[in-house]
Amino acid sequence: MTQTRPLLRSIGFGDPVPTRGAPLDPDTVRVAAEILSDVDARGENAVIEHAVRLGDINAGESVVRDRADLAAALDRLPPQTRSLLERTADRIRGFASAQRACVRDLEFPIPSGFAGHTWLPVSSAGCYAPGGRFPLPSSVLMTAVTARAAGVEHVWVASPKPTDATLAAAAIAGADGLLAVGGAQAIGTFRRGLFGAPACDMIAGPGNRWVTAAKQLVSADVGIDMLAGPSELLVLADASADPKIVAADLLAQAEHDDDAVPMLVTTDQSLPPRVDAELRRQLATLPTAPVAIRALANGFSLICTDMSEAVAFCDRIAPEHLEILCDQAASIALLLKNAGAIFIGSLSAEALGDYGAGPNHVLPTSGTARFRAGLSVFTFLRARTWLRITDPTAAHPLMRDAAALARLERLEAHARSTDTRISARSAPTDSAASS
Repeated sequence: MTQTRPLLRSIGFGDPVPTRGAPLDPDTVRVAAEILSDVDARGENAVIEHAVRLGDINAGESVVRDRADLAAALDRLPPQTRSLLERTADRIRGFASAQRACVRDLEFPIPSGFAGHTWLPVSSAGCYAPGGRFPLPSSVLMTAVTARAAGVEHVWVASPKPTDATLAAAAIAGADGLLAVGGAQAIGTFRRGLFGAPACDMIAGPGNRWVTAAKQLVSADVGIDMLAGPSELLVLADASADPKIVAADLLAQAEHDDDAVPMLVTTDQSLPPRVDAELRRQLATLPTAPVAIRALANGFSLICTDMSEAVAFCDRIAPEHLEILCDQAASIALLLKNAGAIFIGSLSAEALGDYGAGPNHVLPTSGTARFRAGLSVFTFLRARTWLRITDPTAAHPLMRDAAALARLERLEAHARSTDTRISARSAPTDSAASS
């Protein structure tokens, strides 16, 4: 009898880390660059032509949905759907506002005065939400609500073929308007500031490969949150894990799209075959099974000798989502360093993070959680430092050191700038706060 191959291929601890999120292919980057260049050259006409050509809007249809349009869509929603979006927005806003409250300005005394920093939001943000096979009003809330909580003055959303739910989410989030365009043309619109929207200081939100390529191309002159690849989930489990829950969570990730990456790391040798049986049972009635099956082929399972080895492997992978289905989940979470978001214990389904428990669902992928955080109020904030010298005499040692260091680097004008203040009979003071 031929043995059935597991849906999740088995790998060893010493095997190379499986590749996730292939680099942007040259053709995608080239097409995105051509669209951005066209938008730069021809402005709104170019955006409209590309939007019609790619199916974002119909010929003659307006690109802009203003606040009145957003409010009308909100009024059209069934009461239960409106209430659902409002409750979700409240949770996201509550968490983001608590994050913002943790960010404090600083005034630090130095021998001759004070130094410090002030946290300031960017002035304008463009929030992208996918609108293809699965429109994502949740991404509108995650990005636009968070931008507002950070204090951003101008917030616009872009999403192709927006549904009433997407428009209503923009209204609930307090967006100034929505642009019914997608792809690179949406990113170009955000960068240029077209259709009444300001040129954006920050562009945030997930999108397809053309969106990602365009964000990469504009990142030299516009802030971006991250370059997000295919979505991924790593389940870390021990013998206490319920294979039914493990399989359900892996499938929730796998149904995102063909490129999603579901992963299982466990210390229990019996778990992978039991999870495989559950995957097959649940796939039999899952409407998105064709997509999920293709995504499962991207993933893997790994059996580790102990939890220390499992934790080391998880940190090596640095997954977007890391779910801990272990007996001592809270203690294990303290050992883990690299993950976009961690979900601790069997009740903490990753899907709760996707759908508005509070923390953001826009997260780093493809191992970039080693050095990057997910979207939050911090994405839209900048720390501006300042210096105020109030005591000219006490400042002399600092000024002499600055002059000496400048001359060490052969920058004489810098040295003379501080020498002038030292030699002045009475250096001016500035009592006004620079912060």
